[in-house]
Amino acid sequence: MVCPPRPEKMRSLLPLLLLLLCEAGSRAAPKPNFVLIMADDLGIGDPGCYGNRTLRTPNIDRLAKEGVKLTQHLAASPLCTPSRAAFMTGRYPIRSGMASQSRSGVFLFLASSGGLPESEVTFARLLKNQGYATALVGKWHLGTHCRNNSDFCHHPSSHGFDHFHGIPVTNLRDCKPGQGSVFTSALRLLAFVPLQVIAVALLTLAALRWLGLLRVPGLAFAGLLLLAAAILGALLAFLHYFRPLNCVLLRNREISQQPLSYDNLTQRLTEDAARFIRRNAETPFLLVFSCLQVHTALFASKDFAGKSQHGAYGDAAEEMDWSVGQILNVLEELRLTNNTLVYFSSDQGAHVEEVTSKGEVHGGSNGIYKGGKGNNWEGGIRVPGLLRWPGVIEAGLEVDAPTSNMDVFPTVAALAGAALPQDRVIDGRDLMPLLRSQSQHSEHEFLFHYCNFYLNAVRWHPRNSSSIWKAFFFTPNFTPEGANGCFLTHVCFCNGRFITRHQPPLLFDLSTDPRERAPVTPGAEPRFWEILDTMQQAADRHARTVQAVPNQLSLPNLLWKPWLQMCCPSSSGLSCQCRQEQRDRGGRA
Repeated sequence: MVCPPRPEKMRSLLPLLLLLLCEAGSRAAPKPNFVLIMADDLGIGDPGCYGNRTLRTPNIDRLAKEGVKLTQHLAASPLCTPSRAAFMTGRYPIRSGMASQSRSGVFLFLASSGGLPESEVTFARLLKNQGYATALVGKWHLGTHCRNNSDFCHHPSSHGFDHFHGIPVTNLRDCKPGQGSVFTSALRLLAFVPLQVIAVALLTLAALRWLGLLRVPGLAFAGLLLLAAAILGALLAFLHYFRPLNCVLLRNREISQQPLSYDNLTQRLTEDAARFIRRNAETPFLLVFSCLQVHTALFASKDFAGKSQHGAYGDAAEEMDWSVGQILNVLEELRLTNNTLVYFSSDQGAHVEEVTSKGEVHGGSNGIYKGGKGNNWEGGIRVPGLLRWPGVIEAGLEVDAPTSNMDVFPTVAALAGAALPQDRVIDGRDLMPLLRSQSQHSEHEFLFHYCNFYLNAVRWHPRNSSSIWKAFFFTPNFTPEGANGCFLTHVCFCNGRFITRHQPPLLFDLSTDPRERAPVTPGAEPRFWEILDTMQQAADRHARTVQAVPNQLSLPNLLWKPWLQMCCPSSSGLSCQCRQEQRDRGGRA
């Protein structure tokens, strides 16, 4: 006869049973990993899964097939720096001071003092506090220093990333010899025009003096010649030093290559991302793989150069797709696929004005959508949005509701078990109800589209309607007339003579007119004034939540400062040359 266990014995076993159950539960549901891939200037019309039939993107398309495709995924800004600030913080860039009031809306110099404030909370910082290993490989573009070249106040390491390997600023034509310059217009205005004026003045004064019509002292000629020499010297110094001083590759806080070399650059960064995953396969990790491609200067290794149907742009895009595939393969090899949320997007739309002096198109495709990078027509802000998590997210699902790259912040935080900051406005919304088909409607009833510092447009998706209204307070003046971009200035500007204001605002229904071709009129829409009034009230409510903060993209913060300049330890003066990148394979991150 078997005796039943005594109550005292059962009570003593109860804590042990609870401990075993808790341990089993924790093993059954480990924290997910996150791989967030951000392309640079990739248009929504570029990947095959969004309709392209000639550009080969099998790995990006694989994410769409095995996960969810967002068809109305929106960048919070149509420019690199503010869009990336919003992505990292889940907040409109105006809240962090990362929205410029001048023409330049991005950082161009390594030795600028502006950047993402230390007071901002990134998803990397939240996850690091939850025990995650964190890394950013690729492009940062959110500042480096504040007061000296060793404080690294804006560096990724000050924003929650254990490991950084990439470029602190951005990839520019000036970084690759023979690819031209983004400063052509500025150099013409600040150097060539003054030199021409000085030359005309010298010739005029010399003629007047020779004819005896005016007594011109020799000091006047000397002064003009000295001024011309100073301008010419500054021009030559800029052209000589810009590349080594600004086009650098960092490994954490150390320069590993100056100026950076494009030789197998995608392969080097991809290998580093793969090593990070391998090192942290047994612990939760966050990898932000921030592609340098397809921003100009375009580059591709010999395995991809000349292989696409779209010239240098297609070569770069197809190499970037290869790098996405390499990361997916590592996850599969290590059996991490089912416990990893992969996100793929672009920081803004394709740069349609990127056309070389020879007529070669170096910008991508925004599909059917109007405009592109630098403006808030749909082509500038509607970007690819793909998410994959096998077993959790339904494969092959399409979500048409408006979503934002700011939504990644609260989504990742919730899945990692991190509480959102309570001392600030978070503009992003958790994507999981949409991704799990628990909701068909976005939590974003309204979205606000900024052109740098200025509120440009409002998007409204009414709860009880299929309409998606978009009202423009102003639009950029495309040049030349009839073009699909601001080709004369290379990118559209946000104020002054470069825009046209609309009163009443220009209204579109994107559900029936996604190409934004035919503005809605009071005669065609009986609720025209009611719709605009609702959107204006929403804009007013939003404006009341925006607090004044220091402008990180002010002219003083944008300017190059010699005391913030980083150079190779082995270099002297401003030579700043170190050719070989040193690989550091050690460390947890």
